[in-house]
Amino acid sequence: MHTDDVLTDAAQVRRLVAAQFPEWADLPLTPVAEFGTDHWLYRLGDELVIRMPRIGWAVDQAESDQRWLPVLAPHLPLAVSEPVALGQPGEGYPYPWLVVRWLPGENPRDDNVDLARAAVDLAEFVVALQKIDPAGGPRASGTSRGATLENLADTVDEHLAVLDGEIDGSRARKVFALGLEAGPWPGDGAWLHGDLQAGNLLVRNRRLTAVIDFGCLAVGDPAPDYAPAWSLFTGESRRSFRQSSGVDDATWARARAWTMIPALTGLPYYRDTVPAFAEMARYRLGQVLADV
Repeated sequence: MHTDDVLTDAAQVRRLVAAQFPEWADLPLTPVAEFGTDHWLYRLGDELVIRMPRIGWAVDQAESDQRWLPVLAPHLPLAVSEPVALGQPGEGYPYPWLVVRWLPGENPRDDNVDLARAAVDLAEFVVALQKIDPAGGPRASGTSRGATLENLADTVDEHLAVLDGEIDGSRARKVFALGLEAGPWPGDGAWLHGDLQAGNLLVRNRRLTAVIDFGCLAVGDPAPDYAPAWSLFTGESRRSFRQSSGVDDATWARARAWTMIPALTGLPYYRDTVPAFAEMARYRLGQVLADV
């Protein structure tokens, strides 16, 4: 997926577990078929899953999850990953890694979730997350999600040049301009997940039950957490998500821009390596650009 992927296999992970957590050495270990952009996943027995960073930008997530998820979890209306143990580099693997409780469920699809109910439930999660005291939390900076939108101007220009003729550049520039015109988040910042998309949500019995993968967790402008309006919801469910979250017009405008930018970068990045991810980026671009 990435030119600098760190590869793992079950044999290496089994050696790591045996060396650092011998009490689990005899548990079955199985690679998880589903994957994201920044971790390898291994099921450990029936109750645990191992998260192995596969790329340098994810190297800090294990320690961040262990530090902050237990702080956030009691205040949230949906389940989040529960850290159990922090592993250290070894056996040829260079990064810290994390063991968490396995959360059952499936990623939401058109046929397995009540989107009307999910819109309300996810809005309640976003609102609850923002209400948690952000003192001491990791601050969004640079071009990370939740930082100042102006910092992304060069990124937008660069990728619009790459995608020239493939998407409606004038509409994309309008989306970004409206986000800038909305002004910055008024305050010191709030907690944001930063990557609320279908691959990081779990459903059971057609209900949203859990939010996973807090790799973009930060304190900053929470606008990126309204991205599901264009990546997951449409029509009435989109309106319900907005109404239930109580988001103001300025944050909504920034949210549209924050939804567009990862899609602009993801479409060319994953076009040849993970075409399904590129198509998801194309879909989000279509939804955002149609909304201005």
